[in-house]
Amino acid sequence: MTWKTLDDMDLTGKTVLTRIDINVPMENGVVTDSTRIDRIVPTVQEIIKRGGKPVLLAHFGRPKGVVVPEMSLKHVVPALTQAMGVPVSFAEDCIGLPAKKAVAALRAGEVLLLENTRFHEAETKNDRAFAASLAALGDIYCNDAFSAAHRAHGSTEGIAQLLPSCAGRLMQAELEALEAALSKPSRPVVAVVGGAKVSSKLDLLGNLVEKVEFLIIGGGMANTFLAAKGLNVGTSLCERDLAETAREIMTKAKNSGCEVVLPKDIVVAQEFKENAPHAILAVEDCPDVGMILDAGPESTKAIINVFEHCSTLIWNGPLGAFEIAPFDTATNAAAAKAAELTRAGSLISVAGGGDTVAALNKSDAAKGFSYISTAGGAFLEWMEGKTLPGVAALDA
Repeated sequence: MTWKTLDDMDLTGKTVLTRIDINVPMENGVVTDSTRIDRIVPTVQEIIKRGGKPVLLAHFGRPKGVVVPEMSLKHVVPALTQAMGVPVSFAEDCIGLPAKKAVAALRAGEVLLLENTRFHEAETKNDRAFAASLAALGDIYCNDAFSAAHRAHGSTEGIAQLLPSCAGRLMQAELEALEAALSKPSRPVVAVVGGAKVSSKLDLLGNLVEKVEFLIIGGGMANTFLAAKGLNVGTSLCERDLAETAREIMTKAKNSGCEVVLPKDIVVAQEFKENAPHAILAVEDCPDVGMILDAGPESTKAIINVFEHCSTLIWNGPLGAFEIAPFDTATNAAAAKAAELTRAGSLISVAGGGDTVAALNKSDAAKGFSYISTAGGAFLEWMEGKTLPGVAALDA
């Protein structure tokens, strides 16, 4: 990678336009989870410490180019102020006179947040004039929003073409973690891919089988692969029309020297309900009226054995219906082992995706992983081998 970081920039006396992701959950105008805000604090504080003036660019929701009061970033200012520990002012627009006046009034040691970039339709269209209006407000562009880097928008890609640009500390950490996991990994590499549907992760699976030594498939996706092998999966979630695609992926994996790991035993219930009556069965013995809701204990042992023989783990998606007990057992046990191996220094573990983060937090294993990405779509597209416009624009 040839992108620059804050280390490559002289920030003294410079206005630093800093793209962040503070698309946080809100309830009645109050932030209910400040995780994304907390993660951008180091970048903003470093800019201030090195003599720069941080001007924050961000989106919120999907207002589709119109002003939606409920999606105004002014609601985030109190949480930002608390997290930053310095005054945070707010501009009623991200371009034009309101933005220019606010930037001119910004004093050393303070932070300025500009209004939702997506209140302008030109943002999502990556309009050149809009990007130029943003760029006119500052001297340096710093992108600290990896989670928005898969969008070629005015505040992620367009502006980076017009100013000296670099990655913020959060963006840098994401890129370094992903590079370590997939671009230059310590081998052998194991990938866990779970979740409901194969159809949503075809590109991911196709890319991973050529990059990793082991591919563990779990959740509803595993049912599609089991069905493709001619096994009965009862009334389980299953994309039967993708059987041929699943067989093609398994063939591609075999030709690439990648071992696909599917459940050996299964946890079966007749209803999707917490603590529903269930049975542990061999994978060949699923009844016609049974739903596969988790991998069984023998499958979990096999997964843990793979972890113990690998140096790098990439995780995207749970192994079962992690939301309800006891069908979270395989996910919890595998996550705990991954965290244990990581703490012992024998495994580099990188995980990402909404359900993945939720599952690892629920299992209390997240803190043991090398890196947890909250980026969602950007994380997936990177894993699929796609070029992210917001990252490519930082190429020095």
